[in-house]
Amino acid sequence: MAHGALSHEAVDDVAVVIQDVAAGDEVRTVTLEGQELGVIKAVEAIPLGHKIALRDMSAGHEVIKYGRTIGLTTKAIAKGAHVHIQNVRSIRWETSTNE
Repeated sequence: MAHGALSHEAVDDVAVVIQDVAAGDEVRTVTLEGQELGVIKAVEAIPLGHKIALRDMSAGHEVIKYGRTIGLTTKAIAKGAHVHIQNVRSIRWETSTNE
């Protein structure tokens, strides 16, 4: 049986795993609306509640979650890899106060 992950939107680059995942585990991914996105093989361990890459991303790629950009990759990320602070820089608080 495959482990599971939820993606907010079909266009997202990442999904959140709903249980701990070990390297080599197959992860079945669906959107919150139930749209099947396929099965991905985890390339490393991913803890419950953390993100898995749904596709390969190059360094500097805008990471999409919730259908919008949440950060930039700081290095290349392989499909099935753990996506977290070790490879993504958040843009959440990067807003300009200068007009």
